[in-house]
Amino acid sequence: MEKKVGGVLIRTHLGDITDLGVDAIINAANSDLWMGGGVAGAIKAKGGKEIEQEAISLGPIRPGEAILTTGGKLPARHVIHCAGMPPGGNATYWNVRSSVAAALEIACDKGLEEIAVPAIGAGIGGLSEEDSAKAIAESIADYTRSTRSVKRILLVGLNQDMCDLFAKAIEDAFIEQVMDDMMREDE
Repeated sequence: MEKKVGGVLIRTHLGDITDLGVDAIINAANSDLWMGGGVAGAIKAKGGKEIEQEAISLGPIRPGEAILTTGGKLPARHVIHCAGMPPGGNATYWNVRSSVAAALEIACDKGLEEIAVPAIGAGIGGLSEEDSAKAIAESIADYTRSTRSVKRILLVGLNQDMCDLFAKAIEDAFIEQVMDDMMREDE
């Protein structure tokens, strides 16, 4: 899937997020910012312990917030840690949506142009992959309403099913956005 909206190119990408040489990759984090399993564990294993050490020094944060760290040994320059859940707790749709919005704001503040986003809160976080994709897509749709620095967003799935869920969620989010805009014009 590839879609250009408001100057932002959104694409799905099948593969390992830790292999991408983008400005920043998103980490599916807990609010204490320690990096155990899932996406966080893969980032720490490939990028180095310094990513986790820096993140912890900036935390804890509340679920729904995000922070930026170095990319360590990763090809990506930075990691943006999106807290979709508390430690040992479950992710929620609203925490994922809010943390992605916070990540996009951080990316804009730092002048980043290309970011990669995995499913956040799915798996260990207990949120369904479909709800994770929907929350992420809706944050991206909101972001595209204004022109800012991020010009390319990769939605990264480890399998084709996740890429398909991202593609559907993006289409649905932008259809909903168009419908909302039309309703506002009628008022």
